[in-house]
Amino acid sequence: MTGAKKRRSAVWRKIQTVRFEDIKIWCLRRLPILKWVPAYNWKENLIPDTVSGMMLAIQQVTQGLAFAVLSSVHPVFGLYGSFFPVIIYAIFGMGRHVATGTFALTSLISANAVERLVPSVSTNFTTNNNSGVRGLSEFEMQRIGVAAAVSFLGGIIQVAMFMLQLGSATFLLTEPVISAMTTGAATHVVTSQVKYLLGMKMPYISGPLGFFHIYAYIFENIRSVQLEALLLSLMSIVVLVLVKELNEKFQRNIKVVLPIDLVLIIATSFACYYADMEYVYGLEVVGHIPEGLPSPKTPPMNVLPEVVTEAFGVALVGYVASLALAQGSAKKFKYTVDDNQEFLAHGLSNVIPSFFFCIPSAAAMGRTALLYSTGAKTQMACLISCVLILVVIYAIGPMLYWLPMCVLASIIVVGLKGMLMQFRDLKKYWNVDKIDW
Repeated sequence: MTGAKKRRSAVWRKIQTVRFEDIKIWCLRRLPILKWVPAYNWKENLIPDTVSGMMLAIQQVTQGLAFAVLSSVHPVFGLYGSFFPVIIYAIFGMGRHVATGTFALTSLISANAVERLVPSVSTNFTTNNNSGVRGLSEFEMQRIGVAAAVSFLGGIIQVAMFMLQLGSATFLLTEPVISAMTTGAATHVVTSQVKYLLGMKMPYISGPLGFFHIYAYIFENIRSVQLEALLLSLMSIVVLVLVKELNEKFQRNIKVVLPIDLVLIIATSFACYYADMEYVYGLEVVGHIPEGLPSPKTPPMNVLPEVVTEAFGVALVGYVASLALAQGSAKKFKYTVDDNQEFLAHGLSNVIPSFFFCIPSAAAMGRTALLYSTGAKTQMACLISCVLILVVIYAIGPMLYWLPMCVLASIIVVGLKGMLMQFRDLKKYWNVDKIDW
């Protein structure tokens, strides 16, 4: 009996050891942060990651405000969308230079659901409500509810694709398809911002050939263009393009590029405040920005059947764009990325933040390029940016009340320059393959 007990005890210990090893392997595989944090070289990497994190925070804030507007929700939700998804991806993601957050294409897709289910009937950002973010109207809370539902369902779809091991299936999407999709979407994003650039009041237009109907409406009502908004938009676009071109030209000679987006936001906000442009010229401004983080709340589940189409769009477009950046980072810095793990990381980066009033998220080429140029080493740069974004949410956000909407629209349009330049690929595809063209 004693011998049998000893054998059973030895077998049980072996089983426990095997289980522990299996759990350890599973955790290291599904929680990449457990790998890179213990091995983090604080002496060599902390300074470059800190510098990159500071620059990234500036870009995240400006893009967050802009892409929230693009998503047809209040700008403050873009700040939340620049904070929560970043933390989730840092835990589950494998791309060292992948910065998740608000993204132009997923914001545009989300806007379709928001405008369809909660049409524009008011622009009042300051009416109090008892069921959402303090200081925002019930109308705004209904809108972010739809956007959060799109994010939630899109994330669920991505997690389901992870469970079905569909990460490697993205090879079916060829380069011309992805290039055409992003370029076409970029033209729609620009079109959606024209009303802000011109200071025009216009109804939401969608559906087949909606792109052309928007411009037809603009030309028919060209006399309603607000001259002050148009001039401020042109000035902002010229300044943004010139400074960004100079930053690119001299980036080898300067370690830190000029954060022109942030400078422009601060300068125009002060100018709008001191000149009282909101009332003197009728210039549309961002308005009230609530202070602090919101309490978690379940997205409205009753609208999920209504947003299935947009959720699939967010899931696929966001994943494809993000995976391309993760793979590019892995190739550049010689490490590996698990395509399927990226599905899980981006899925959770949409599901969990949806409980904190976040719009759909994905990685963006501009943020990845920024991390490259500023010498970021790991995801620590993204986590440092979160700390600075938290400072903005709690301390600086309310000061953005006077930021003109036309300036935000200008930032969006100039930020899409890279995608719009892909029109030049048509010549390449024509010379290579007529079907690709």
